[in-house]
Amino acid sequence: MRFDEAYYEKFYLDPGTRIYGPKHHETLVTAVTSLIDWFGGDLDNVLDVGAGVGRWKNWFKKHRPEVEVTSTELDPAVCKRFGHEQRDITSWRARRRFDLVVCQGVIPYLGDRDAAAAIDNLAAMSRGFLYFEAITKRDLEEVCDTSRTDLHVHKRTGEWYRKRLLRHYREVGAGLFYARRGKLQFFELEALP
Repeated sequence: MRFDEAYYEKFYLDPGTRIYGPKHHETLVTAVTSLIDWFGGDLDNVLDVGAGVGRWKNWFKKHRPEVEVTSTELDPAVCKRFGHEQRDITSWRARRRFDLVVCQGVIPYLGDRDAAAAIDNLAAMSRGFLYFEAITKRDLEEVCDTSRTDLHVHKRTGEWYRKRLLRHYREVGAGLFYARRGKLQFFELEALP
């Protein structure tokens, strides 16, 4: 299993090798939650899939302690250390739906069949927003700092992800999607058609 404590130490905790630190991540979560507030979305519960070192959960605990956060990971030691439930998104679906589902950097590690199943599972648990981050082939060629990025991912196009996501969601922008079954309406220029 690759997503063990050594993986998270290298890519998330060690300042010399990590992708970005807690401060940068706080800015991300603040932006996502602010957009949800702006659109008038509910934010009573959150599911963080592949929660890693628990930065989303920590942010909510500090800034919005009334929000219930469920976090999952694969590795038992990581789950124990950071307080996550051990789950595999390729085969697991909670029986409930969440106002915000977070899936940051998980799906590029999965083969095509598992990745498609995972996206379907995310959608089944989503009644509102999805924050989705996945490194694409273009990102690896043009954007990523390859000295700080785990390159052992499936190099898919953004179109591959959008084709599967847009079956279930409307794309709002900046990695944020909204469930087609959701109650919110968007102005024409707020979301892609």
